[in-house]
Amino acid sequence: MSYAQQMLDCLKQGADQQAMALFQKVQSFSTDEEKFFLAEELYHLGFLAETHELYKGLSEKYPGEGELRVLLAEVLVEMNKEEEAMLQLDQLDESNEFYPRALLLLADLYQMQGLYEVSEQKLLAARRLLPDEPVIQFALAELYLEQGKFLEAIRYYRELIAAGHKEIAGVFIHQRLAEGLSAGGAFEESLEHYDQALKEKLEINTLFGYAFTAFQAGYNRTAIEKFNELKALDPDYHSIYLYLAKAYEREEEAKEGLEAAQEGIRHDEFHKELYFIAGKLCLKLSKEKEAEGYFREALALDPEYSEAGLTLNKLLLHQERYEDVLEIALAARKDGDSDPQFIWDQAKAYNGMEEYSQALKAYQEAYNFFNGNHTFLEEYGYFLMEEGRRKEASEIFTKLLKGDPANEEWIALVERLKDD
Repeated sequence: MSYAQQMLDCLKQGADQQAMALFQKVQSFSTDEEKFFLAEELYHLGFLAETHELYKGLSEKYPGEGELRVLLAEVLVEMNKEEEAMLQLDQLDESNEFYPRALLLLADLYQMQGLYEVSEQKLLAARRLLPDEPVIQFALAELYLEQGKFLEAIRYYRELIAAGHKEIAGVFIHQRLAEGLSAGGAFEESLEHYDQALKEKLEINTLFGYAFTAFQAGYNRTAIEKFNELKALDPDYHSIYLYLAKAYEREEEAKEGLEAAQEGIRHDEFHKELYFIAGKLCLKLSKEKEAEGYFREALALDPEYSEAGLTLNKLLLHQERYEDVLEIALAARKDGDSDPQFIWDQAKAYNGMEEYSQALKAYQEAYNFFNGNHTFLEEYGYFLMEEGRRKEASEIFTKLLKGDPANEEWIALVERLKDD
């Protein structure tokens, strides 16, 4: 029995110290063929340092053997020595039969570094050498998908499917094509390929992609069915719950939507959007107290969550809790870059609290943002009238009439304000 085989037997038995002693004998006495065989086996077992040592020795002995350089580079990548790997690969030229494989590995390394253009150049060079090699087509498709170049990715995935390839490197092509189509907005066609991918293998990420694409396409019942199917398979798949709740909301099934949001919160108590959707669904169920609690939880997680703050303010304005509205509006404006709707809310709150001078300042500030909003202008105009600022009120209603010249109420108001 060769020293290489004896070493492997020792490793299988857990006799690592004895195995390492045999490794030294392999280096001194074994044939190159035995060393190559052992390097392959050690690589699969995860003994990278020993694999590197064997491949390095063989590569130095046979500098023209392209396969050894590529194998050595692959080990170096696994050892997080990317620069050394690239140096090895760069020593191969186009005449070497392993040059396309070196280009593939280089492309992968450049892609990892975010150098997409260089990676693309390497892959296109490889394809010119091997135009029908599916691994190269797949690598190009994956690169384009990562870059968001969906049309290019889709083209290559289609070519692979047309050539009869269903799976490469453990990846199902229909699933990837579906992902590219969905990202590119071709939702209905995407669903066909998700369906095909799920027939080939029921996999939770593919099932989520199917459900999410159905949600994006507006097929809410399909989305609900698939999200629930996924939930039954893996209830800890946190991304389910927000979209399941939203799909129920679209179908006006607020009770089921709230239950989905609440279940999601139990799985992820730091998901602000789940609290927000729970609050919205509570409002639809006339549970105002519970809704307020959820909105405040969302704001506690993210004080700059404008959508939650504004929706809570609508509720508080409806309840005439003006001091609470003011508190939220002022807190939102602390960073100086908040939604201008908070300024309008501030004006409403001061007006409701009968602090009219403060309300006027807020309305004047809000006017800079809402001078084209008819609802705001009408509210502001009536406020100015109440405050006796009739000339300014007349200007506001005159502005409104430009957009709706037949509005009899505004015509009458402008005439009356002119007479006064």
